Parts: sequence; structure tokens; C-alpha cells
Amino acid sequence: MGKDRDIPPRVPSGGRAEGIRPLWTEEPARRYRLPDPVRDAAVRAVIIVAVTLVQAMVAVLCTLAGSWLAFPMVLCTVGSTVAATWGVLDVWVTRQVWRQRHGVVSAPSSSARQVRQSRRPRRLSGI
Repeated sequence: MGKDRDIPPRVPSGGRAEGIRPLWTEEPARRYRLPDPVRDAAVRAVIIVAVTLVQAMVAVLCTLAGSWLAFPMVLCTVGSTVAATWGVLDVWVTRQVWRQRHGVVSAPSSSARQVRQSRRPRRLSGI
């Protein structure tokens, strides 16, 4: 019980201890976070590409070793390459679709209306 009384407190009760820096400082994000559907597609694409690269490496090593597994691995790698291409295109298409649905508000501004009205020919009301 005597040991607990001998340990000095690290932080004074009134605030922060002198000379101690915080672990990190908050900085504003440089880029905005990706929308959820785009981020999901990007994660899917990264996983597919990673699996494809591992399969390609295994196929190369099996080929160098002269293993019977080389030919099936090459076939799987070709299929995975097609899937990886689809995954990357999925990210691009999902991003474009999200931008079209959520990116631009298609409401003409008042200045656009004024320009349109000034270009419109005046109607003749007395004829």
C-alpha cells in the first residue's frame, strides 16, 4: 500500500502536464471521402486484382518448377484477369453513375433565366 502513495500523478488535476505533446493533431482532409458505392466497388476491385497477382505468381513458379499445376493455374489466371478488368471498369462506371445521379443539380439559376428571356423574341400583343 505504500507504493501507491509514492507514485506522482502524470497529469495535474487542473489540466495537461507540462512538456507533453499530443499523440496526433487533426488535419483537414485533402480529398473528400469516396461515396459508399464507389468505395465498395474499389475494395472489390483491389481484392480481385490482388488475388489475380498471386495466381499469376503461382503460375510462373509452377511453370519454372515444371509442375503439372502450371497449366490449370495459367487458365485460372486468365479468368482472373478478365474478372480484374471487370472490377476496375466497375469502379469507373459506378463513379460515373454516382456523379450523374448526385453530382449536379439541374436547376437553372436566375441569371440563366434572364439571359434566356432576353434572347426570346418579344411577342406582339396587338396583332
